[in-house]
Amino acid sequence: MSWSNIATIYRKELRDSLRDRRTLMSTFVLPTLMMPILMIGVGKVATTVVSQAKKEIPHVMVIGGEDSPRIREGLEKSGRFKVETASADWKALISEKKVRAAVEIPPGFQKSLDSGSAPAVTLYDYQGELKSGLAMDQLDDYFGKLRTEATARLLGERGLPASLAHPFEVKHTNVAPPEKVGGNILGGIIPYVIILLCFTGAMNPAMDLTAGEKERGTMETLLCCPAGRTDIVIGKFLMVLTGSLAAVACSLVSLGVTIGAVGAGLMSEGGHGGSQAMAASIDPDGILGVMGIVLPVAVLFSAVLFTVSLFAKSFKEAQSYLAPLIFVVIAPLVIGMLPGIELNYRLALLPILNISLVCKEMLSGVWHWGYIAVIFGSTALYAGIALAVAVRMFRREDVIFRA
Repeated sequence: MSWSNIATIYRKELRDSLRDRRTLMSTFVLPTLMMPILMIGVGKVATTVVSQAKKEIPHVMVIGGEDSPRIREGLEKSGRFKVETASADWKALISEKKVRAAVEIPPGFQKSLDSGSAPAVTLYDYQGELKSGLAMDQLDDYFGKLRTEATARLLGERGLPASLAHPFEVKHTNVAPPEKVGGNILGGIIPYVIILLCFTGAMNPAMDLTAGEKERGTMETLLCCPAGRTDIVIGKFLMVLTGSLAAVACSLVSLGVTIGAVGAGLMSEGGHGGSQAMAASIDPDGILGVMGIVLPVAVLFSAVLFTVSLFAKSFKEAQSYLAPLIFVVIAPLVIGMLPGIELNYRLALLPILNISLVCKEMLSGVWHWGYIAVIFGSTALYAGIALAVAVRMFRREDVIFRA
């Protein structure tokens, strides 16, 4: 193996890749734009949608309550609801989102409330639907205040203080530093995006340097050069790895710039410390840690994609081979985002999932060095095996010249 030959082949492939528009898009443009779009664009849209939903006065339907006029009148005059006339198909109306929620007032509720022993009020909503959930929160708050007022009145009638119903308050205080809070919030989606970009950043170079060479008829010319097969495959592999790592580097730099820009925006608006929380929402050391831990998985992805692409006769055929592999990558990433999935030594041996979990911890400022060592070592082992397979496949004539 000659490192001089490898460097020559790598430089040649690098120049060719930098002239390819598809490679530039998948390696530099898309990863750079991904983080701002996710953190600012999608965040802004989500905030706007929720804000508009909260401003909307929900339509609710009151079922029963004919003998409780004060309760019905209170709902109508509260200004928080648009009370609809009850109909037999009220469940269908909620499912069709024409009515956001319904409240069933049992017979004799008002009289029983005055005496201090009212039956239960039942609320109906469309679980999981945003506006229906907001309407349910409004109804919960309304009847909660009604219950508090009734309790205070009953206690007053008996000469007892209203505070007897609530002898103490429960306060909530966060003790976690901002980077841990931010890491828990963003630590699920950021590793997902970074690892996915690590995979997609290697896809186009892998296809172009193998199936693309065959399709253009330049593979035979390259094999006629004095460099050995191992030198050629290592040079090409390093170019694929460069594409993968460049995509990750662009996404991480974009992430840092985006966090800084969002923090500066809050500073200019006078966020009373909110900007400092945003600026420190992710541990800076965690970003460097992610870059280091992603290195072996980038080698793994590059070697696997390079090997699979070798079997294709054309660029289009290579795409059909590699596209399903995206789902193989996405599945463990989705599992890593699920609540309650915590890193342990068994999961530390599962490729992709282990990287997703440890990246989430590092972005939160938590460093489990034992797990990190196991994950780095096992992923490096998998990557070494994949690279050895790539070299072996490149030496096979029936793979290189498959007709």
